[in-house]
Amino acid sequence: MITLTTDNFEEQVLRSDKPILVDFWAEWCGPCRMVAPVLEQIEAEHGLTIGKLNTDENPEIMARYGVMGIPTLILFENGEPAKQVVGAKPKRMLVSELGLA
Repeated sequence: MITLTTDNFEEQVLRSDKPILVDFWAEWCGPCRMVAPVLEQIEAEHGLTIGKLNTDENPEIMARYGVMGIPTLILFENGEPAKQVVGAKPKRMLVSELGLA
């Protein structure tokens, strides 16, 4: 997993030639902590790059993509949001909703 910030978001996400899943999270968010190990499994099993963006430290990116609640997962393809999942969900549901199955 890579740590995303306002400074590296464009380079790491918008200019990426591979799909990248951005996890919008915060330290204080219990459901964010619950979904983190599931994302690690998805990253390992599907070869998907996952970037974590702390919303408390990078509110402008959160606002840019209309993220209202966390955790929010947005799958970017060719620099554009392709799929979005809001809330902590079981692995099988995340894989399905993100189109990884």
